[in-house]
Amino acid sequence: MTRTELVEIEGVRLLATLTTGGEIGLLALHGSNEGGTAELARSVAERCGATSLVFTQPGVPEPVHIPSARMAVEHCALLRVFLSQVTVAVSLHGHMRRATPRSIFLGGANRPAARLLASGLSALRPEFDPVTDLAEIPAGLRGVHARNPVNLPRRGGVQVELPLSARTRTRRSGRDPEIPDNPPRPVVDALVTGVRLLAAKSVMHPAR
Repeated sequence: MTRTELVEIEGVRLLATLTTGGEIGLLALHGSNEGGTAELARSVAERCGATSLVFTQPGVPEPVHIPSARMAVEHCALLRVFLSQVTVAVSLHGHMRRATPRSIFLGGANRPAARLLASGLSALRPEFDPVTDLAEIPAGLRGVHARNPVNLPRRGGVQVELPLSARTRTRRSGRDPEIPDNPPRPVVDALVTGVRLLAAKSVMHPAR
């Protein structure tokens, strides 16, 4: 079942779209800012029978980026439903770090889950390099803030920061925000493998 909700956060109007499924949840908090993350979340959740929650700003040519920790607002009913239903979350984001254009950073509070998800993403080597050591992940991409929605489910979650080439085949220049991105199929497949591993090991939990 899919439900939508218009919600305002810090003066920004967003469309939240929730598709209910299993206890693993796919999040795309910045679906209009970080190209390909909305499509990845939906595609992976559909193939895995997981739950997905995607936030977008449809019709906005220059979407506003709200930091993840400030997205955890109590007045968003669909976020409350998502957090009550899922056990572990996987939050998909995009990074543009020029020094690490092939790195996929796996942060978030559930470190065992991050390493398990990375084992699924290992199929992407050598084109992409999954990184799970928090010391090697840029501080702003670690996703360990207590109010980050990825860390609010019962067993926390994994924040996945993907470089542009792992999120979309669409050229960045002249991108039309109304045309869906087209994530690379190998990345979709690898995320599906990782999420299925998480579902099979759903007893995993962070040390907290």
